[in-house]
Amino acid sequence: MAPKLPAHFLRFQKKHPDVAKAFEELGKRVHDGGPLSERERRLVKLGIAIGVNTEGAVHSALRQALGAECSREDAEHVALLAITTLGWPRALAAMSWVHDALDGGEGTDV
Repeated sequence: MAPKLPAHFLRFQKKHPDVAKAFEELGKRVHDGGPLSERERRLVKLGIAIGVNTEGAVHSALRQALGAECSREDAEHVALLAITTLGWPRALAAMSWVHDALDGGEGTDV
């Protein structure tokens, strides 16, 4: 079963279908254009989302990672790796977002 997409994204897709389609095509091309496996790409994207400190991006990247056979432990490890780069506050915030999404907490679309 495909994960439920956030309502605001679905509204955007409906209102701007050409932009959404172009964005999806760009994403497909950059994902398919290199040597990393789907699993590796999804973990990298989760790390990037954590690094930019954006809860919605973390939830989205996590949905994609879980669909690419990444485990809960993989996602937690990515968040844990952020401690030495981003510091405790940002890494622990990211860990809370990962746990919220994994556990289906309030405010998530997972």
